[in-house]
This record gives sequence, C-alpha cells and structure tokens, in this order.
Amino acid sequence: MAIALKTTCFSQQQERFRQHFLFPRYPSRNSSIISIRPSTSVMASLAAVQSVGLSETFSRLKQQKKVGFIPYITAGDPDLTTTAEALKLLDTCGSDIIELGVPYSDPLADGPVIQAAATRALARGTNFDAIVSMLRKVVPQLSCPIALFSYYNPILKRGLGKFLSTVRDVGVHGLVVPDVPLEETELLRKEAVKNNIELVLLTTPTTPTDRMKAIVEASEGFVYLVSAIGVTGARASVSARVSTLLKEIKEVTDKPVAVGFGISRPEHVEQVAGWGADGVIVGSAMVKLLGEAKSPEEGLKELELLAKSLKSALPLSTF
Repeated sequence: MAIALKTTCFSQQQERFRQHFLFPRYPSRNSSIISIRPSTSVMASLAAVQSVGLSETFSRLKQQKKVGFIPYITAGDPDLTTTAEALKLLDTCGSDIIELGVPYSDPLADGPVIQAAATRALARGTNFDAIVSMLRKVVPQLSCPIALFSYYNPILKRGLGKFLSTVRDVGVHGLVVPDVPLEETELLRKEAVKNNIELVLLTTPTTPTDRMKAIVEASEGFVYLVSAIGVTGARASVSARVSTLLKEIKEVTDKPVAVGFGISRPEHVEQVAGWGADGVIVGSAMVKLLGEAKSPEEGLKELELLAKSLKSALPLSTF
C-alpha cells in the first residue's frame, strides 16, 4: 500500500525561496513568529529542536512500522543555492534522512554520474567552507537529519576534530566515509562520539561474515548495506542477493539497515523494502536530475516528481 504525499511541496519551496526571513517549521505553542532573520545561535537552537539524530529517526520509523526514505544529492551541483533549495524540497516531500555528498576530486566509490557532479561542483568553486555556510542557514529549516557523505582525505586535511566539530555546530547528525577501512576508523569513531556525530559504516556483498559482524557492531545510526559490487550508479534491477545479506545482518544486530547503490526506481524501493530493509538510499538518480537539467528550476521540479514516486512506493507499514 502506498502512502499519500503532499502535492504542493515544490510550490512551497518556491514560496520559501521568495521569503527574506526564516520561520521555524514546527514552532512550539509558546513561541511567536517574528519577521526578522534569526541569529546564527538561534538558528542552531532551532535545528537542534526540529530534527533528531539518525538512530532516533529509525526508532520512530520502527514504532510506526515504516521504511526510511534517504535521498542523496551532491553539494554544489549545479550550485549551492540550488542545493539549499533541494534540501528543503526533499525534506518537505517526506525524506527521513538526507545524505549530502561533499564533492571530492577522486571519488573512488562513485560511478560516472556522481563523479561528474563532483567535478562540476568543484569547477564552480564549491568547497567545504561554502558547504558549511550553506548548511548553517538551511539546517534550521529542516525537520529531518543530514548525514554528510565525505571521502577521508578532505576530513584528514582539515583535521578530524576540527571537521567533526564544524559539522556538528551547523546541525549535521551523521557521517558516511566510504573509503576508510574498519581498521582505520578508531580515531574517527572516537572524535565522532565526542562530537555527537553518528558514523555510519558500510558492508558489501563481498564482505566476509566475521568482518561484517565487526562493521555492524561499530556502525552508528544505521548499517549501510551496499547492494552491488562496484561503484554507485543506477541499475536495471537490484540483486536478489540483497535479501540474503539483509537476513544475515539482521541475525547479528538489531541496528537498522539501509540499502544503497543502484536503487533508482519505485519498483526497486518496493522490492528492497519487501526484503526487510529499514531504509532505502537513492543517489545517482537524484544527482542526474539536478545536474543535467536545463535549469535549476527544472531540476528541482524533476527532483520533486522522483522523490514523490519513490516515497509513494514505500509501504504504509511493515509487519
């Protein structure tokens, strides 16, 4: 059974874009709306109130017997203004968590679509400081948590502690680092815990059972199950092997498991949810629409249609 979706999410985003001040999305009964731009400290406070972490999000979804919808987009493609609007659009259209990719010059885990998006974003001058500045303004307007997807080198270049404290201060809740092996995550995990950032680890179809168990034990927020061998990118179908992998992981942990890589169509989402996934991650299909559209406005409209179709493919409840 598909859930009903709001049909006005893009028009709502257009209205937000025209506004010159920020309203809390879910004001408390004792709060009042003011027509001035809040200070950074107020914005950070609003973000902390309005959204919760990855673990809490999945706990809520489990109570509601729902499967999480987790879209991915690349920061700065086609530009950071559009990224900001896309984040708000995806939130309004029912995302449970949003993954935001930090563009990097050597994205080994990504296929041609996301590689091209990263190249375009970097060519336009997108950098970590600009992404942080954008998030500082946008996160207070979101009700779902943000998880950054970043390769390890940009994190090391800035310094583990500084990177994590910076993203924490702008309201980021999670971090996915696809190219750091489990054996090298100890310091990263310590700094993540210190900064209340949930470090999500990945397991793949070729991960040995003992190693999978160690990854699952160390992962925070959720376990990221890569659905296929190779890089990211849309595929015609999802391997039936994912069903077996989900069962194997769930035999050793109660942590939520989200499946990503190669999921791009409503039928993929429905299939993976039926196999018992707690969340579905859709990346390349989203990135392609935004990056290759004739205009940012057209890209956002196409993103809305895709997000709605994918969200509606998720069951109302699972049993």
